[in-house]
Amino acid sequence: MRVKEINLDETDLAILRLLQEDARITNVALAGQLKMAPSATLERVRKLEEKGMIKGYSAIVDPLWIDKDLLVFIFIKTKDSFADDKSARLLAAIPQVMEVHHIAGDDCYLIKARVSGPTELMELKRSRFSKISNIISMRTTIVLETVKESSHISID
Repeated sequence: MRVKEINLDETDLAILRLLQEDARITNVALAGQLKMAPSATLERVRKLEEKGMIKGYSAIVDPLWIDKDLLVFIFIKTKDSFADDKSARLLAAIPQVMEVHHIAGDDCYLIKARVSGPTELMELKRSRFSKISNIISMRTTIVLETVKESSHISID
């Protein structure tokens, strides 16, 4: 885990809040909200990107429109030592896997994946997960309804 000294002022925090709400906001509109010159706003955003505080920009795609209706969480136990991330890297390389989290407790990893349905889920487990030799066990939880799903981080 990397630790960096963070020196963010209120303007930087406001930029991060506004960009999380609408990453497509124009620089002129962003500057207007901040009551700053567009050139100064652009420079601040560029510095936040360079420091890695802004990791990127992406579109949020509705999974129903691309036939990825089924959201699952899979708890995976492996033979990996705590320092070994081979299984995590292999899991992360699977296209249907959206997130891989190394967790504490009985299991080693928590995987978030989206598939078209039970048939694709079974195929994913049989053809991809079963090829990862260090996997000892898997427990799958199928999401019935998503009440909230967000990538926004609360910025105080």
